[in-house]
Amino acid sequence: MLGFAQDNFISGAVADIDGQPIAFANVILMNAQDSSLVRGISTNEKGFFILDKILENKYLLKLSFIGYTDIYKSVLVNQSIQLGTIILEESSQELDEVNILVKRPTLKKEADRLVFNIENTALIEGNMFQVLKNTPGILVLNNTIQVKNSTPTVYINDKRVHLNTAELIQLLEGSSANNIKSVEVITNPSAKYDASSGTVINIVMSKNLITGYRGNVFANFTQGVFPRYNPGTSHFFKNDKIDFFANYSYSQDKINRDQNDVVNYLDGSNAIDQIFKSNTNRNTWSKTHNLNFNFDYALNENNTLSLSSNMLVVPYFEYKINNTTNVFDANQNLEYFFDANNFSDDDKYNLGFDLDYVHKFKNEGEKLSVNFHFTTFNYSRNQDVKSTYFDTDGSFLETTAFRTDNHQDTEIYTAKVDYMLPLSDISNLELGAKGINIRSSSNITQFDVISGTETIDPNNTDAFDYDETNFAGYVNFSTDWEKLSLVTGLRAEQTNVKSNSLADGMTKTQDYLEWFPTASLNYSASDKVSVYTNYKRSIQRPNYQNLNPFQFYLNDFNIVTGNPNLQPVIVDHAVLGTSLFRGTYTVEAYYKTYTNNIFELPFQDNTNTILIYTPVNLSKTIEFGFDFITYFYVMDNWSLYFVTSFFNTKDEAEFDGMMIDRDLWSNYSVLSNDFTFLKDQSLNVNFNLTYLSKSMSGLREIKDILQSELTISKSILKDKGSISLVVADLFNTQNFDISSRFLNQNSSVFYDQDTRFIKLGFRYKFGNTNLETNQRSKSQQETERLEKQGN
Repeated sequence: MLGFAQDNFISGAVADIDGQPIAFANVILMNAQDSSLVRGISTNEKGFFILDKILENKYLLKLSFIGYTDIYKSVLVNQSIQLGTIILEESSQELDEVNILVKRPTLKKEADRLVFNIENTALIEGNMFQVLKNTPGILVLNNTIQVKNSTPTVYINDKRVHLNTAELIQLLEGSSANNIKSVEVITNPSAKYDASSGTVINIVMSKNLITGYRGNVFANFTQGVFPRYNPGTSHFFKNDKIDFFANYSYSQDKINRDQNDVVNYLDGSNAIDQIFKSNTNRNTWSKTHNLNFNFDYALNENNTLSLSSNMLVVPYFEYKINNTTNVFDANQNLEYFFDANNFSDDDKYNLGFDLDYVHKFKNEGEKLSVNFHFTTFNYSRNQDVKSTYFDTDGSFLETTAFRTDNHQDTEIYTAKVDYMLPLSDISNLELGAKGINIRSSSNITQFDVISGTETIDPNNTDAFDYDETNFAGYVNFSTDWEKLSLVTGLRAEQTNVKSNSLADGMTKTQDYLEWFPTASLNYSASDKVSVYTNYKRSIQRPNYQNLNPFQFYLNDFNIVTGNPNLQPVIVDHAVLGTSLFRGTYTVEAYYKTYTNNIFELPFQDNTNTILIYTPVNLSKTIEFGFDFITYFYVMDNWSLYFVTSFFNTKDEAEFDGMMIDRDLWSNYSVLSNDFTFLKDQSLNVNFNLTYLSKSMSGLREIKDILQSELTISKSILKDKGSISLVVADLFNTQNFDISSRFLNQNSSVFYDQDTRFIKLGFRYKFGNTNLETNQRSKSQQETERLEKQGN
């Protein structure tokens, strides 16, 4: 029976077989009933340890150190216990005092999420981005992260990563996966998450219990079309008052992309009038610095103050586009051709800072959390475009040239408070509020270059100011009965938007209040069968770049522009499913609607033969489908994950007063294999295949693709070091076609991306290498909308 005396202690010493003390060995105390963690400590320089203030109970004590066999001891605490000297042996031996099951990688399907445990797999020797690419349910396509055709929000230890898509990938690629415990794909986030979190990826780091210092250095070399380099280092320190983590990485990349475009410009009867066929090569050079840290200070047992930051600085980002376009008539006769060279020089930084305060009340589980966040984002681009035109016989016709200067400055301020109150042993209540203010200022100046002389083009010179304020509040309730569990909540968000463009002299406003209910119900019919259903309403706000009306000319006939009239997307998502044999098999049906769905589409101006890429709202997208998921061990050292999803996507839109709708059935399948080899399980292999059949995205068809990746890792130097090898796109099947065939639109593009590569990595750990870090990343929902530049 659990007692209340806290004066008991457990003490002892740890030594090797020769009697030499082992400093910094890990001593972890766990509940004997369920192996849950209670406390942890490291031995001092003389191998001694003491765990004080221990409640009376039955415990399991684990002692471990790199290169030695773990020792487990059953301990019944009803008074203070002195264990004496405990010997750790280098050679493994069978322990008969306590039977311990080795923890293996697992996949667990819950009512609102998929939990993928990657401990002891080859993936932990890679980086976080590789982990996401191999996580069931996550699809990485064209440097975007998707979950079921939607863009998820990414959290680390329940803290949002406040970077845009390109910066997020840079952060994940530069961060080690060594301390990841699991990845949660949350398809039905509760009301405490921002309303725009329709789907959440939460990277859960291993919990630290041990005091001391640890660090590591790593380096990766990647050979794709061109070589890439990525060194970095991480450091962690913990004592009774302080948890400190810092990670720095540097990336130097050169990325290649080729693409072939065909645009069939049409006459008034939609017959082909002119054909533009283009071959484009794009090379991107970049140097990126990533620094993130978090500093936790325990004021006392109940109060903690934290400061954390994610900082990304890109002082060097250049890309060069070489384009050759042949222009034909309707009978495929060459009329003329031109070469267009586009060179851009960018620099930017994104600096985010968080200050957190957490107070734990005397009532167990009752907690108050306060957060203040600030982000400053600065971006500049200088672009030079030159086009040279030739007749059919190659004789020179003319040259056009222009230059643009573009600058964007964005600041984000947020404050939020969350309160958790246990109502009973089985019920919890959560309340919270959040306020946000976003200020963004942009300007663009275009200069026409004629005979070396620059003159301002007033038609593409503009300034754009954007201001958004958002106030949110939520209530969330959860309870568990014997066989039934319920999570339900409601969130309200009031949004006020004001924007103005100098060019049109107009100020646009949007003010709206939206309510976002969420519910999840799970019924366990038996130990082997459960049935669940959930519903969530969410919102997808336009990112700031999409709202910016500026026009960026890739060449004289291709333009990328924003749309200040974009409306937010409202998403309704319902699921009904069953989990069999403790999650070994899952069958699920879902139905999802997107009102005002946003897509960036190419629109061809058939009169002026110009292709304009711009984001637009479709009237509605409807998606429904059926999923089958299974995870099991084929052999003791071979686990297999398989999912297949058959789904239908229907897009509905109105353009120029004409209604259009298209629908398509598609299949998404994943086969992932994890292998462990050698007696000490130090060799790990992961082989992953992801298939997406022909699918539809914003009325555009995407041809089928097959993604493949092989990851091999080997622990060396008594587990202090590791080497890894990654081979991606083994079958050269990750390139893809996209075509637009609706109304008077008739174009296609083939992307040949730099997805085939070999990556070699080395990591070395030093200090107390058994420590786990407090690594995490904080963010806010709205900063994701700082959309990537220079694509």
